[in-house]
Amino acid sequence: MRTKTSTNRKWRTWGGLLGVMAFCHFAIAAENVSPDLPPMKQVNTALDNHLLVLNAHSTLKFEQANQRKWNSGNYEFNLRAGSGQRQLVDLGQTFQEWDVALERPLRLPNKVGIDQDIGAASLARADFALGDAHHEAGRLLLRLWFAWLREQTQVGLWQQQAAIFAQQAEVVGKRVRAGDAPQLELNLARAAHAQAQVSVQQAGLRAQLAANDLQRQFPAIPLPEEIVLPIPQAIAEDYKVWQERIMNDNHELGMVRAQAQVQQLLAQRSRADQLPDPTIGLSYSNAHYPHQVGGNEIVTGVYLSVPIPSGARTATAQGAEQQAYIAADQAEFVKHRLQNDIYAAYHQAVRSYTTWQQAHEAAVAIRENAELIGKAYRLGEGGLSDSLSARRIAQEATLAENLAQLEANEARYRLLLDAHQLWSHDENEHEPQ
Repeated sequence: MRTKTSTNRKWRTWGGLLGVMAFCHFAIAAENVSPDLPPMKQVNTALDNHLLVLNAHSTLKFEQANQRKWNSGNYEFNLRAGSGQRQLVDLGQTFQEWDVALERPLRLPNKVGIDQDIGAASLARADFALGDAHHEAGRLLLRLWFAWLREQTQVGLWQQQAAIFAQQAEVVGKRVRAGDAPQLELNLARAAHAQAQVSVQQAGLRAQLAANDLQRQFPAIPLPEEIVLPIPQAIAEDYKVWQERIMNDNHELGMVRAQAQVQQLLAQRSRADQLPDPTIGLSYSNAHYPHQVGGNEIVTGVYLSVPIPSGARTATAQGAEQQAYIAADQAEFVKHRLQNDIYAAYHQAVRSYTTWQQAHEAAVAIRENAELIGKAYRLGEGGLSDSLSARRIAQEATLAENLAQLEANEARYRLLLDAHQLWSHDENEHEPQ
C-alpha cells in the first residue's frame, strides 16, 4: 500500500512538470528586463567584432581619408624644364638656351565649396553605414539566438517527456509482473519511451547545429546552461507611434539619403566642370649669345592656360544628373520598403502576443485533461493507450505554447531593435581614432 501511494505521488508530480516548465523561471525573469537575451556587455563585444561592423569601420576610415582628398583637391604643382639649341643660319653659329616653368591648375571658388560638401556628405554616408551594419549584425544575432533557443527548448521538453514515459514503463512493468496489466501495455509504454528518445536525439542535433551557427557568427556570446522564458509583453503603443519612432532614426534610410545627396553634389560638380579650371604658371628662360649678337637673354613671364570644353563635359554632367535621379528614387524606394517592414514587424509582434495567449490557454486545458486521463488509468478506469495519447497531445500543446512564447518575445525584441531601444549604442564611441 505504501508503494502504491508513493507511485501515485510521483505520477502527480511528473504530470505537472509539463504544465509548469514554461514558467519555471518567472521569478528570475522578474529581476532582469531581458533575461532571455545575452548580457549587454557580451552583445556589444560580439557586434563590434562582427565582420559587417568591422568592414563598415574600414569604410568610415576610407571616407575620412577621402574627405581630406576632396578638401585639398586633386591639383598639384607641375614643374617643367627644357633645353634647346638655337641656330643662326646667317652667322652659322649654334647657341644654347634653357627654360623652366612652375604651374598649377586652380579650382574655381564655387568648386572648392562643392568638393568640401561632397567630402562631408560621403563621410555622413559612411557613418550611417556603420550604424546600419551594427543594426544588421544585431538582427542576425537576435535571429540566431532565438533559433537556438527554440531548438534547445524542444530538447528540454522531449527530455522531460522521455523521463515521464520511462517512469511510466517502469510502473507498467511492475504491474505486469504483479499480474495487474497485460504485456501489451508494457510494449506500448516501452514504444512510447523509445519514440521520445528518438525525438530527444533529433532535437539535440538541431540544437547543436543552431548553436554552431550562433557561435561561428558571434564567438563572443557564450551559450547559457539554463534557458529563461519570460512572459511575453504586449505592445503598448499603436502602429503610428512605432512607425514614426523607427523612421525618424533609421540608419539605412539615412544612408541612402546621404548617398542621394552625394550624387546630387556630384551632379552639381559636373555642371560646374563645364567651365574648365585655368592653369596659371611662372616661366623663366635663359639663352647664351655672343656679345656681338646681344649677350645673355633672360625672359620671365606669367602665363594662363584654359582648356577649351567639348561635348564630353556636357555629356558627363547629364550622366551625373541622371545618377542623382536614380539615387533619389532609390532613397524613396527604401523609404517605402521600410514602411512595409515596420508594418509587418509591428503587426507580427501584436499577433504573436495574442497567439501566445491562446496557445497558453489551450495548453493548460490539454495538460489538465491529460492529468485526468492519467489518473483514470491509475485507478483502472481507462486504458494505457488513451493515457499515452493524451500525454503526446499535451506534449505537442506545450511545445506549441513554448514556440509561441519565443515567437512573441522575438517579435517584440525585433521591434525594439528597429526602434534603437535594444542593443543600441552611440557608434561614435566605437569609432577608431
